[in-house]
Amino acid sequence: MVNKSTIKLLSEHGLKITPQRIAILDVLMTLNCHPTADVICDHLRINHPHISIGTIYKTLDAFLSKGIIEKVLTESDTARYDRVHDKHHHLYCAETERVEDYFDDHLYQMVNDYLRKKRIKNFMMEDFKIQITGKFSD
Repeated sequence: MVNKSTIKLLSEHGLKITPQRIAILDVLMTLNCHPTADVICDHLRINHPHISIGTIYKTLDAFLSKGIIEKVLTESDTARYDRVHDKHHHLYCAETERVEDYFDDHLYQMVNDYLRKKRIKNFMMEDFKIQITGKFSD
């Protein structure tokens, strides 16, 4: 069954609605993590075995260029994809390359205020994200 919110999101961003784009975006919206292209591919193989890894990368690039998703790079330069647009930061474990969203409005406001007052020379800040490195205990 086709997810109407997925089709609406693609349409709102001016992207052609294709079965591949719908399937890839559905996986991104379903997974509760920051998946790599390979993880997305593994999930797609179940119901869409003919979608190539090249198509997945091209589609992810299209989603990135339209602002549907963002790329999060790990310390080993592994690209992971983030579909959350609310202001947030990331908790990152270098040992496992696990990335989780971290929401803290107070931290965001405190850093935002500091950077705006600091006025970095020859630089106009648009946004920022903090990646907090450590180890998960679960």
